[in-house]
Amino acid sequence: MLRARQKLGKYRIVRCLSKGPLANVYQAYDTVRSAHVALKVPLTTARSLSAVEDFLHEVRMASKFEHPNILPVYDAAFIGDHFVISMPLGIESLADRLVRRMSQSLRMDFASQALAAVAHAHEHRVIHCDIKPENFIIFPGNRLRLSDFGFAKLNLRTLKASGSGTIDYIAPEQAMGRPKFQSDVFSLGLVLYQLFSGRLPEWPFDWPPPGIERARQHASSDLLEVLRRAMQVDISARTRDAVQMRAEFERARSRARRQRRRNSQKVEGPVWKRVQWREFQSRYRKVLDTRHQCRRCEGPVAEVMQACPWCGADNPAAGETRTFPAHCPRCERGVKLDWDYCAWCYGPGFEKETNRRYSDRRYTARCANKRCGGPLMPFMRYCPWCRAKVKRKWALPGSDRCCSSCGWGIAAEFWNYCAWCRQPVSGRARGRRRRNG
Repeated sequence: MLRARQKLGKYRIVRCLSKGPLANVYQAYDTVRSAHVALKVPLTTARSLSAVEDFLHEVRMASKFEHPNILPVYDAAFIGDHFVISMPLGIESLADRLVRRMSQSLRMDFASQALAAVAHAHEHRVIHCDIKPENFIIFPGNRLRLSDFGFAKLNLRTLKASGSGTIDYIAPEQAMGRPKFQSDVFSLGLVLYQLFSGRLPEWPFDWPPPGIERARQHASSDLLEVLRRAMQVDISARTRDAVQMRAEFERARSRARRQRRRNSQKVEGPVWKRVQWREFQSRYRKVLDTRHQCRRCEGPVAEVMQACPWCGADNPAAGETRTFPAHCPRCERGVKLDWDYCAWCYGPGFEKETNRRYSDRRYTARCANKRCGGPLMPFMRYCPWCRAKVKRKWALPGSDRCCSSCGWGIAAEFWNYCAWCRQPVSGRARGRRRRNG
């Protein structure tokens, strides 16, 4: 075990990043290049090729690639009694990132980069054999890089391999010592399903696995079909390799984008309904940010609405692209990275991603809790800083009507339901007039 500030050739150890059964990984400072690096040091003091054979194999495999999504090796050498592999220093692993909130666009970006990395390895006839979230390292700008080619195998006519790999992500044929390109496809399918659903499927791998409802909110049916084929236990029914899987994924992603674009450009329903929605948008789109469509009736809605004001559907903007950088894992509505709680559903506390508070022009009020006084956005139900229930009766700019049940502002001349409490609104002169002050 190397200690902080210990010198190892030109490297000065800063801290231990992770401990493994075969090697430890350290953050170190390269005094020649004047840069921080990651050092992988095998747990052996014997200066012999047999003791570090797997790590020499990893270096040779990694040196075959030049790709933005594969982690390169800076240097590898014996320093004293240690064999040292020097690599770029990332921020964290994908496994670390999966436990925190993540926007839908970031999930898709990570999935695309992971597929690009494995596809590049397969194009060079290399089977990674240990695809898992821990081996995807995140760098600034959300660049994802595949690492740890220690178990990787060249695809030869007579491939002799052990059942090496991580048991949670290993394919059945790989566990029996016969890894193939489809083995990486299987492992990658599990990683991407975990990325979209938050759940890692377990044996038996029946479709649909647990977490499918959440996965459907983040991925189209075509994308989930790509994952279903990748996760087939029968290797003959599985996608051939990551090259084919990547092509299918990008085609499905493009179809989903085109469908969203078409949905945003058309408005379904009778002529009178289209006219009504168009008039509503001209008056309230700017103040309510009704850029989304209801998942049931496709009427214009905002992601902060609790119910569709046209058909009464719960959480009508679920599954739409968020205007916030992250989302609440409970209600799926958008949230900011510096919030402690969801402002819309009283969900549990979040793991804070920053101690900095970001300004936002959408803040127009303050929390009534004297110990808090945090900024609030219109139509928040709870304070995102102290979780106190907001007692303010939010008004709707441009309307003097309010819901007779909850007291919040409504577009009385348009809505069939209150968007904040889901109570029906009847009659032409709907709701009651808001009192001044």
